Amino acid sequence: MFKRERLLEIIFLGTGTSHGVPPLDCVINDYALCPKDVCRKSLNDPRHRRTRTSILVKKNGKTLLADVSSDFREQALRHGIKEIDAVIISHGHIDHFGGLPDIRSYTWRKPLTVYASSETLANVRCVFSYMFDSGVECGGGIPHLRMKELKDTSEIAGFTVKPIPVTHGKLKGCLGFRIDDTAYVPDVKHIDPENEKLLEGLDCLVLNCLRENPGHSTHLFLSESVSLARRLAPKRCYFIHMNHEIDYIADGKELDSWMEFSYDGLIIKV
Repeated sequence: MFKRERLLEIIFLGTGTSHGVPPLDCVINDYALCPKDVCRKSLNDPRHRRTRTSILVKKNGKTLLADVSSDFREQALRHGIKEIDAVIISHGHIDHFGGLPDIRSYTWRKPLTVYASSETLANVRCVFSYMFDSGVECGGGIPHLRMKELKDTSEIAGFTVKPIPVTHGKLKGCLGFRIDDTAYVPDVKHIDPENEKLLEGLDCLVLNCLRENPGHSTHLFLSESVSLARRLAPKRCYFIHMNHEIDYIADGKELDSWMEFSYDGLIIKV
């Protein structure tokens, strides 16, 4: 009997916040605003340098792109991405879909389907209206996209994708995704108990961890991220969407053995 391949390869294309690391604020102010000198360290240690958040998931020759960050072109060149079979977008903030114009290079032969909540799809159409208006002339070309609302568990390019509603600021359609037995939850402040149950039994959890200092209204900070990860108890956890308050070396010493801070270019198999 045919045995379904469960092994995923996950490439962390970007692991930073909407500002990236180092943020321009630090550079402009000669790194005086950096609490742990992470931005200065990033000049010599690439693991401290974070482009905007996105991951690429591969299985059985198929490739699923989760979020299309504002740095997508740079990320695609860095990793030599030649094929994308489908795209999922977590929510309607520009750092998570701002790279869509560069997707056009992957849609010359056939349209590419983009899955997201109805709210996110509406935001994409609003920001990039020229892509969906047949009356607009675009000399540089536009991506050929099929926009599809993701409501329930779906088979997408050979992956089983379950949308997980999460709370992130005032958005009503922010999602995490369970992709087979790996979850990608890049922007979140709270998950209702019934939705936490959808994240049980994970092989791997990729989870938002904005910064060390507490008090952020729309993102989990370090102690909250660790607490949620312990509650969900995946086999492995990688924190993502981090600003310059996270020093992967110093802060990593305080994590449980099955937790790590991700970094741009990290490749794992699950």
